[in-house]
Amino acid sequence: MKITAADFLTSSPDFETCPESGLQEFAFIGRSNVGKSSLLNLLANRKDLAKVSSTPGATRLINFFVMNKAWMLVDLPGYGYAKVRKESRQEFQKAVSDYLSQREQLRCVFVLIDSRLTPQAIDLDFCDWLAVGGIPFALVFTKTDKSKANKVKSNVALFLEALSERCEGEPRYFQTSTKTGKGRGEVLEFVEQVLKA
Repeated sequence: MKITAADFLTSSPDFETCPESGLQEFAFIGRSNVGKSSLLNLLANRKDLAKVSSTPGATRLINFFVMNKAWMLVDLPGYGYAKVRKESRQEFQKAVSDYLSQREQLRCVFVLIDSRLTPQAIDLDFCDWLAVGGIPFALVFTKTDKSKANKVKSNVALFLEALSERCEGEPRYFQTSTKTGKGRGEVLEFVEQVLKA
């Protein structure tokens, strides 16, 4: 899939204000500081589509981007660490859970996992929550250029093994690097396959 247009549509603070576009949606989420904004910019082939922040948990709203005027890329607030008041954190966690469990045009959730780390309980718990809710998801292991190939391979295998103890079936997974561009084509090809299905 070639990305010829990537346009910001709107930001929603809650599920009720999410736009009704009729386009199929692909959501991206991960633990704070996993490199989500950088990945979204890589996929869109733009440096400024999603704001890259040095402060973990910068995304507070559900952000919608129209891709090729044909489908929607949805940037969700990260889970885990964020320097916000507890009340604010609960508000956007509710917005995210409502969106994921109720959005009819949602086709797949890309869950971003830091490939430098061994399996983290917070990531496994979130994938488990998606599986229990019957929400389709795929894994994206980020920052693969920051570790040796054997280390990345080991961490990916450990994560999939830990996930298999909680969920049936192995989800589709991708390995990406925003520095080298690795994985961009594979993720977009998967999106194209889902759109055609």
